Parts: sequence; C-alpha cells; structure tokens
Amino acid sequence: MNPAVAEWVTKAEGDYLTAGRELRARKSPNYDAVCFHAQQCAEKYLKAVLQENGKHIPKIHNLIELMLLCEEIDSGFEMLRADLVTMERYSVRVRYPGETALKRRCPSGLCGGKRCALVCTTKTGSGMIERPPAAAKVVSRFAKL
Repeated sequence: MNPAVAEWVTKAEGDYLTAGRELRARKSPNYDAVCFHAQQCAEKYLKAVLQENGKHIPKIHNLIELMLLCEEIDSGFEMLRADLVTMERYSVRVRYPGETALKRRCPSGLCGGKRCALVCTTKTGSGMIERPPAAAKVVSRFAKL
C-alpha cells in the first residue's frame, strides 16, 4: 500500500476509534467530540481514496465536495451523501458556542463514519487497505457492496 494512503487510513481509523471510545465513556462523555471525530474519519477516508487514485487532495473539510471528487473515480460514492450531510451538520456546528451534540444524535454520525469507511475501502478495489478497518467491524447496510 502506498505509504501516503496508509497514513490517511491510519489517521481515519484513529478518529473512528476515538469517537467510539468517547461515545462509550461513562464519566463525562464529550458528545461534541464524537461528532467531530466521526466527521474527521469520513474526511480522511475520502482523502485516502483521492490519494490512492493519484488525485489532488484539496485542503478542504467539506465532505460533500470531497465526495464529488471521489465520484469522478466511481459514481457509487453518491450513496454516502445523506450520511455526509448529517456528519457535516453535526460536526461543525457543535464545535462552537450555541449548539451541543446530544447523545441520541451521536450514533448516526458514528454510523456515517463507519459507512464511509466501508464504501471507501470496498469501492476502490485497489487494495487500499490490507485489513478490514475498525469501522467495518460493525455490520451495516453497506457491508455487501
């Protein structure tokens, strides 16, 4: 695997695992962080796809824009739109005063990160990763792409 791709995947997996740990925390959980790290997981997986395919990786954080770039590689990335819109909404707004992530909203963000990981690692078909991502350990509707 390309070392740059491996680094994107490693960082994406770190964000996913951090979001999951924070969601399970019994003492002082930070639900804002769950949403932020779920968004970061998706962002880094999308950038890993771009890296794997030799595309320019823009210094942006907008998941929809990244998805559109990935669609130039494979139109199937459109299936992520609803999840990415949700993560985009929860991750940015809750980082500033005025909004707070609610526990009941966090699983949708974390599941969105998981689905993004599954799609990114299966749609490329190029051996982007050598092992299933931590995000793929939970069964989802995209598990049989």
